[in-house]
Amino acid sequence: MISALEALLRCLAALLVFLTLPLIIGQTEHKVMAHMQGRLGPMYAGGFHGWAQLIADGVKFAQKEDIVPSGADRRVFQLAPAVALLPYLIVLIAIPVGPGGFVGQSLDAGLFFVLAVMGVGVLGSLMAGWASANKFSLLGGIRTAAQLLAYELPMLLAAASVAMAAGTVSLPGILGAFHWWWVPWQIVGGFVFFTAGLAELQRPPFDMPVADSEIIFGAYTEYTGLRFALFLLSEYGGILVLCALTSVLFLGGWHGPLQADLGWLWTLLKTFALAFVVIWLRVTYPRLREDQLMRFAWIVLIPLALAQLALTGIVKVAIS
Repeated sequence: MISALEALLRCLAALLVFLTLPLIIGQTEHKVMAHMQGRLGPMYAGGFHGWAQLIADGVKFAQKEDIVPSGADRRVFQLAPAVALLPYLIVLIAIPVGPGGFVGQSLDAGLFFVLAVMGVGVLGSLMAGWASANKFSLLGGIRTAAQLLAYELPMLLAAASVAMAAGTVSLPGILGAFHWWWVPWQIVGGFVFFTAGLAELQRPPFDMPVADSEIIFGAYTEYTGLRFALFLLSEYGGILVLCALTSVLFLGGWHGPLQADLGWLWTLLKTFALAFVVIWLRVTYPRLREDQLMRFAWIVLIPLALAQLALTGIVKVAIS
């Protein structure tokens, strides 16, 4: 059992990570997109490589007036950004970063916990769409609900495959049972998990609930100032959590190749490599139509996840 002081320090460390790494991912997205698309602003704002762009964005959000539509459900409208943001902070506490108990809180059912809490974050978008008294926002919220129903199942099935292979639902236990030959064996499950996670975060090309060219900005249309910034922070926090979970479940977390013992640095490197993939996908692929998005989940991802689960069962029987 850990002391109350140690638990507090771990929570504060997780909070510090949550307040810094998502901002680093956001800044990286500005720079990567600027290089890929030839954007001048993020490359030159403030001098050296546009270092002041993130500061300028923060000041801009802080200066904007906080507006609540007259017909909105005021309490739900104001609460939605916090509901969207806090689950990712809570999940981060349970993700193992390094060996030797380097984790906020080790849970026996850690995999169940993180997947359940991550699903709560989507409620923030649903609340925002319902409470905004705006038809475009409501449509974005409905699309969010449909997308959640479609992509939650393959994500859970892919995670179940790893739990079956390790024989435990504890995240440190999964890493303790990890072997490098798992990577090619579980690669299909990793693809399904990562893709379904992108869809749950409503990241391009799965951003139909936002669809700024069609429904303005979906469930977030009526939000301004810091409340809108909280939704953006929750998106980058979700990217951090998704990439960290993918690295832990499918890429070995703190285990490095060639017996290189870098501990938590391996987890961090894998997480940011996957975050770069998230950014690259946004720049590269166009938005899927609603029918394409649903078809991809039910016809492609779910059969792949079920096939991965069956393969895991066969391999487990063969090696036992």
